Amino acid sequence: HLAPDAEQTRDLVSSGAICIAYETVTSPSGGLPLLAPMSEVAGRMAIQVGAYFLEKAHGGLGVLLGGVPGVDPAKVVILGGGVVGSHACHIALGMGAEVWVLDRNTEVLRALWRQFGRPLNTVFSTHDAIEQHVTTADLVVGGVLIPGASAPKLVSAALVKHMKKGAVIVDVAIDQGGCFETSRPTTHADPTYVVDGVIHYCVANMPGGVPRTSTFALNNATLPFVLTLADKGWKEALADDSHLRNGVNIAFGKVTCKPVADALGYPYVEPSQALGGSLH
Repeated sequence: HLAPDAEQTRDLVSSGAICIAYETVTSPSGGLPLLAPMSEVAGRMAIQVGAYFLEKAHGGLGVLLGGVPGVDPAKVVILGGGVVGSHACHIALGMGAEVWVLDRNTEVLRALWRQFGRPLNTVFSTHDAIEQHVTTADLVVGGVLIPGASAPKLVSAALVKHMKKGAVIVDVAIDQGGCFETSRPTTHADPTYVVDGVIHYCVANMPGGVPRTSTFALNNATLPFVLTLADKGWKEALADDSHLRNGVNIAFGKVTCKPVADALGYPYVEPSQALGGSLH
């Protein structure tokens, strides 16, 4: 994830290498096939860890995610209805929570409605909607992605101050800079910190917590591309496959991913131009 990492980007530019980023390789269906498996894992984990830290012994409100007969369940608010968001919905609904997902793409909301039906509450994302739902939530999951770019800061520090004390934030987007203004990267060894009474879980490599599942899932998606690169070599593989070519973020000292170039102030060069005659 280069957009929020100026140092790594500088080193890769200086290396002169051809650098293919998992998160910008595309597919004919329009998805991000190499990012999806880790987003699936992180989305599901977000609800697990959120439920854990909502327990009183771990600093939370002392709320059971699914409630019990006669007692309301926890309110879970999911920012972003993409791969992370849809998998978070799956687990949260399965655990019996009251689930709200916010997205600014109505087609995404329709797809979630078709998938999960009436138990899921869908909301078109606006500043007012985010404020209304975040301040009444027990658990907020940040799963917003702009391919190749830093995540947008959807929740301000001022808004976090108005959240429930003992509520939990899980910022899945932290490896892209995070979508909460109060987020900073944490580790599995020390996963949380508290700001204004709100627990923040901002582990930058969430799938690392379940390495066996993550490894198999990532290998399944990665292997076809690895075999193509091994069989054809990078020149022919990139020339033949525009979707793999979309993954080229840096080539021969040039930044070839526009969101990365814009975020870090580099001139943007088209991948085909940076690779030049190398593809022929």
